[in-house]
Amino acid sequence: MIIDCHGHYTTAPKALEDWRNRQIAGLKDPASAPRAADLRIGDDEIRASIAANQLRLMRERGSDLTIFSPRASFMAHHVGDLQTSLAWAAICNELCHRVAALFPDHFIGAAMLPQSPGAPIATSLPELERCVKEYGFVAINLNPDPSGGHWTSPPLGDRYWYPLYEKMVEYGVPAMIHVSTSCNACFHTTGAHYLNADTTAFMQCLTSDLFKDFPDLKFIIPHGGGAVPYHWGRFRGLAQEMKKPPLNESLLDNIFFDTCVYHQPGIDLLAQVIPVRNVLFASEMIGAVRGIDPTTGFHYDDTRRYIDAAPHLTDADRRLIYEDNARRVYPRLDAALKARGR
Repeated sequence: MIIDCHGHYTTAPKALEDWRNRQIAGLKDPASAPRAADLRIGDDEIRASIAANQLRLMRERGSDLTIFSPRASFMAHHVGDLQTSLAWAAICNELCHRVAALFPDHFIGAAMLPQSPGAPIATSLPELERCVKEYGFVAINLNPDPSGGHWTSPPLGDRYWYPLYEKMVEYGVPAMIHVSTSCNACFHTTGAHYLNADTTAFMQCLTSDLFKDFPDLKFIIPHGGGAVPYHWGRFRGLAQEMKKPPLNESLLDNIFFDTCVYHQPGIDLLAQVIPVRNVLFASEMIGAVRGIDPTTGFHYDDTRRYIDAAPHLTDADRRLIYEDNARRVYPRLDAALKARGR
């Protein structure tokens, strides 16, 4: 089985975006704010939005199951207040649940949290519990910067986040560390903010004692870990200067990297520098980079091709990347698959 750990509902029916625009307009004119019940999207619309897009590409490219979450750039936690985020997260998570219910063999949910700048992280816990208990979601997306590029929240090792980590460990759900839209003109959302955040999150973990307090906590750092694999020697050296244990002892039981790296040399580097047991297959299709690479004739985000072509990977390595690592890092996913005889 080939499990894609990084998928977003980027092709949701336009009614979702229209509802969101009305919600944002309602921040200035509360009388025009929509109710959740005003959003009407039928099952046939959801089927069409998935069958013609993600599911078609999964079949063409040879992947079986996607861990599916709301569109990352649409999370926009900096918009409005906590009530804004609570309503928006609930709607987006419900749609992903409906996708998984309509296509249970191909999709399983991961939750967007209703984070809001300045709000206690504990305000996100009811939505996490709902998604796990009612929807059967197997993971969450955690935004380390809900301010949208201004980094006003404490670092990930701060006790601010501990109520969330306690619940993650209790339920056995990992978090993909994933920022949303940048509202800072210095940082392009997908070309800079995402990759900066991946690198920043890793360094925040390196400089903290987080995993001593939560040895079972699991983070997936997407987009191949940002700059981390390329600068592995820098991070090893910094840890050494800080009198920290070697990275494989202090971080690699808890931090994992996906394969959303859209060229062959990048994947080759990732899988040579980072232990294979810490690499999870992912594509993020249909996402930030949708075009065709003119040097290969294939889509940049057709990431299975890179794994299959990596010259130093064995068949056993590929099995770890494609399936076994995901089952280990996402225990609720493994349990759900076993319950289905898979």
